[in-house]
Amino acid sequence: MKVTMKDVAKKAGVSTSTVSRVISGNEKISDDTKEIVYKVMDELDYHPNIAARNLANNKTSTLGLILPSATKDFMHNPFFIKVIAGISRSAKENGYYIMYSNAEDEADEINLLNHFIRSGAVDGVILTTVRTDDESVELLRKLKFPYVTIGRQRNYKNAFWVDNNNFQAMYNVVEHLIRKNKSEIGFIGGKHGLNVTVDRLEGYKKALETRGLQINDDLIREVEFTESAGYQAIKEILEVASLDAVVTTDDMLAFGVIDYLQDKGIENIAVTGFNNTPLAEYRKPSLTSVDISAEKLGYYAADLLIKRLDDTDLKITNYIVDTKLIERESTNL
Repeated sequence: MKVTMKDVAKKAGVSTSTVSRVISGNEKISDDTKEIVYKVMDELDYHPNIAARNLANNKTSTLGLILPSATKDFMHNPFFIKVIAGISRSAKENGYYIMYSNAEDEADEINLLNHFIRSGAVDGVILTTVRTDDESVELLRKLKFPYVTIGRQRNYKNAFWVDNNNFQAMYNVVEHLIRKNKSEIGFIGGKHGLNVTVDRLEGYKKALETRGLQINDDLIREVEFTESAGYQAIKEILEVASLDAVVTTDDMLAFGVIDYLQDKGIENIAVTGFNNTPLAEYRKPSLTSVDISAEKLGYYAADLLIKRLDDTDLKITNYIVDTKLIERESTNL
């Protein structure tokens, strides 16, 4: 005989609506009541029909996640692996599933968003990159579809996002190098249209200005987040200028820089990265890098989106996740 929600409610001494709220994770139900209901569900071996409940509530209990480029690219960058781990943990804790897809470019991202929204496949969306003029964000805001970005939205008030203080984090890195008597400091970042690149470049420039050092555009490159792009960028900089240090906005870029310096036998240029990926500690030399807590970024992005889905009047619109500079051999020259 099939056990029903009414059977659970009767044995637990509560209403069927209370059982429903417990299953859906309603925060207004006391912990004691939840414990009783869960115990009875175990005793009766009751498994709620999630699909039917979601249909009745017009919900999918699924979050859409859009990642950049093809799978082979983002799987090579541990930043996205950590972000996915954080999102998955938060979703699991709140009874949600993840549906993810890869966007080759901004136009492809728009197509994916339209599919997510029109198909009713997801309740909300997480974007892992934010551009200065972002058509994806414009679309989501126009359609009033719930979303959260991993990355600050510079152009909007009351926007939902999770990020580090990228300006301050890069400012601190450059200050650290200047205190080590470095004065010719290059910058290699991601593409100019990305907000994270804009914020970190501003931090780099401000730190130089504060210390009275000249900003030289010949020392600045904005490229893809790959080792090969970092390799080519430092090659181009050193062809036109001299350096005693270079800051990058991603460990993948920094690894490419170090590879080039080693290939050319150059030993007097300090290198820093961002994301503090696992390989940073084990490369030779080990890489000084900013730990941005990527898993926390993912966790809080999903957490914020789920809270937004449950509370349309949510007052909290963003989280700032702390960073920490992890110093290693690559700056101890």
